[in-house]
Amino acid sequence: MASSAISPTRTSSFINKKDFSRFCFSSTSQLSIHKCKKSSVSKKIVSVMAPQQSERSPATTGSVKTAMTLTEKIMARASEKPHLVPGENVWVNVDILMTHDVCGPGSIGIFKKEFGENAKVWDREKLVIIPDHYIFTSDERANRNVDILRDFCMEQNIKYFYDIKDLGNFKANPDYKGVCHVALAQEGHCRPGEVLLGTDSHTCTAGAFGQFATGIGNTDAGFVLGTGKLLLKVPPTLRFVMDGEMPDYLLAKDLILQIIGEISVAGATYKSMEFVGSTVESLTMEERMTLCNMVVEAGGKNGVVPADTTTFKYLEDKTSAPYEPVYSDQQARFLSEYRFDVSKLEPLVAKPHSPDNRALARECKDVKIDRVYIGSCTGGKTEDFLAAARVFLASGKKVKVSTFLVPATQKVWMDLYTLPVPGSDGKTCSQIFEEAGCDTPASPSCGACLGGPKDTYARMNEPKASFSLQL
Repeated sequence: MASSAISPTRTSSFINKKDFSRFCFSSTSQLSIHKCKKSSVSKKIVSVMAPQQSERSPATTGSVKTAMTLTEKIMARASEKPHLVPGENVWVNVDILMTHDVCGPGSIGIFKKEFGENAKVWDREKLVIIPDHYIFTSDERANRNVDILRDFCMEQNIKYFYDIKDLGNFKANPDYKGVCHVALAQEGHCRPGEVLLGTDSHTCTAGAFGQFATGIGNTDAGFVLGTGKLLLKVPPTLRFVMDGEMPDYLLAKDLILQIIGEISVAGATYKSMEFVGSTVESLTMEERMTLCNMVVEAGGKNGVVPADTTTFKYLEDKTSAPYEPVYSDQQARFLSEYRFDVSKLEPLVAKPHSPDNRALARECKDVKIDRVYIGSCTGGKTEDFLAAARVFLASGKKVKVSTFLVPATQKVWMDLYTLPVPGSDGKTCSQIFEEAGCDTPASPSCGACLGGPKDTYARMNEPKASFSLQL
């Protein structure tokens, strides 16, 4: 077993409705995951850390108030309900809808078809449109997608459209940002307690801010454009408690790969994944974004980290909009709980062809690769490049294969050329990458993550073995 203190045995992550209300916790000092039934408690051990927790005592007088998880509270408030339980279907008021150049034109087409050619969006200030996928290409169809977004935003007077017109020099486009999930955070569109929907599976990234964020399809997005509402089913919540001092050779990517390897790519299907514990509290916002970004690779509906002082400080200079964070009640019912001692984990990789095909990095030291790609919403943030630069700096060697660098946003690109890397005597990431023989940092975008047209930077147009610091 990759790095758990005790190898777990696989058990079902589901409990039936009759047993659901009887969920409780064991008082043993070795735990992992608890599911309570009438006569037995099954345990799945992934750690040796576990504080004692007592079973909730039922109320004996007065009305019973149902405790709720963080996700349930956000959805209850957004649906104007006093309380919700998993499985309920509710109409939710949407705070932010995001779309991009791949799904935006389709969503717009559905909106116009269903609401009329001259219909207006429900709120021009709650729609965020970010071209980012197929940008730096000569492909006419890809370019046309951005033109459709531009025309729609002019027609609807959309406030937050991060346009790009000069494809030859991204810096000539002050409004252009780059990867939507990173740009949403940098531009202050992610706020605790809110509902953020996006036409991209990795919209769950925004859950790092203590909000409900999930990806939706074009049809749903077309409906939201016209109404500002969407019918959603309340997901049950899986709770991941991560404690222990995080070694300096680990990143949040290692944590989420550990979790996905533990529960599989289907282990969180239509479930909320809530991340708590001293390790999570110590993570920066960018690292929390990495953690939530990949919940969809486990089938999750959304991922969420409770907002705290780290969240509030990050938002200080990014938004003036009021927000109200919510938190899971102490007696909230979680479908399952997993615990990890992070101090015992090692760097991990996901081998082809699945994110849950987990292996220790040291076990793959003899695997030959043809190229390296550093970028995307998962691995193209400033701290991801700083981590990579530190590795190159410590090695002092030249790269032996093509190494592509794709910053997520304009801000990240600037950081590569201005921020000194700790312990480098003032060198920036770009200087270290150049000395190591890497490619020059490319224009900020999703790059080759989703493939794209044949002329997409770093796209593999023939079979190769690639190591990617991304999804």
